Amino acid sequence: MFDVILRQARLPDDTTIDIAITDGKIVAVGEISGEAKRVLTLATDCYLSAGWIDSHVHCYPKSPIYHDEADRIGVDTGVTCVVDAGSTGANDIDDFRELTRDAATEVYALLNIARTGIVTQNELADMTQIDRVGIADAVQRHPGFIVGIKARMSSSVVGQNGIQPLVLAKQIQQDIGGLPLMVHIGNNPPNLDEIADLLTTGDIITHCYNGKPNRILTPEGTLRAAVKNALDRGVRLDVGHGSASFSFEVARAAIAQGILPDSISSDIYCRNRLNGPVYTLAHVMSKFFNVGMTLPQIIDCVTHKAADGLRLQRKGRIAPGYDADFTVFTLRHEALPMADSEGLTEQGDCHLIPLAAIVAGECCLTEEGKKHHVFSV
Repeated sequence: MFDVILRQARLPDDTTIDIAITDGKIVAVGEISGEAKRVLTLATDCYLSAGWIDSHVHCYPKSPIYHDEADRIGVDTGVTCVVDAGSTGANDIDDFRELTRDAATEVYALLNIARTGIVTQNELADMTQIDRVGIADAVQRHPGFIVGIKARMSSSVVGQNGIQPLVLAKQIQQDIGGLPLMVHIGNNPPNLDEIADLLTTGDIITHCYNGKPNRILTPEGTLRAAVKNALDRGVRLDVGHGSASFSFEVARAAIAQGILPDSISSDIYCRNRLNGPVYTLAHVMSKFFNVGMTLPQIIDCVTHKAADGLRLQRKGRIAPGYDADFTVFTLRHEALPMADSEGLTEQGDCHLIPLAAIVAGECCLTEEGKKHHVFSV
């Protein structure tokens, strides 16, 4: 007997399946005829996908600059899994890990290559902040929690050090067995061409659609040659919307050329959650209808493609053996304003409304979900 059977789950491609869950894992999909302790039928106006993964957040509560609570940006908004992108370094990762243990949301970390993490805006202006031994020790202490490393490569962060922190980050990456490296891009120096030339298969460029001069598109609107070469080598693109790193214009021009993101992420923390322009991962995802992506493409970028980029085993797919993590959502067709990070506001006509986050088979309704008929028993 199964623990739970989810009946008539409508997927983003409009196909419908049943899903059986036991011990927090998916054990069968398709037409299921067995018995279960609970049988839940999804409402006809709801969709179900694998659990949404936000690949770039800031949720270390003690961070003095970028901080939030994992569940506020996670299950409360339909997100089952968040990846903190460099809030902590080797100094604070133990404390961060302890603070996440009681969260309903699954939390992972990209370790900042600066030992202090982001306690100032220029953590890589002092190269002595980069402690190779400390990073290796932290990764060894927290396998499965630390899923990669993060290097913020913009002028305000690196000061006079230019490309050198990234050169060292690539060496550290080898020290820790080749875990993914996420690289923040922003104002130069260093120039994006220098950054792209150092990246290798599986590395991640975040803030990929920022509107700053040091962006992925040339002034003529074509993809920079160095970035094209990097993508051809298997480098991945992450959105990392944030307060200053997403442009409708850049995203629309890139996507029209087939330069789609591998992962859609929010770069959320308390201030841009409360005051915008981020608000939630769902709000960020909804903006991608405006720039030419379809619902299945958008969902792919917060499920299996996000999981693949950060090597999250058993996440991101609805298949036997995977974790029973799901997001239930609906679509609201209504003209509402949406702003990018450049001050441009557009009308969005289609909005993702998360109703529930199911983590290891346990359901957490969002505030919208509490007002909505989601399941019948």
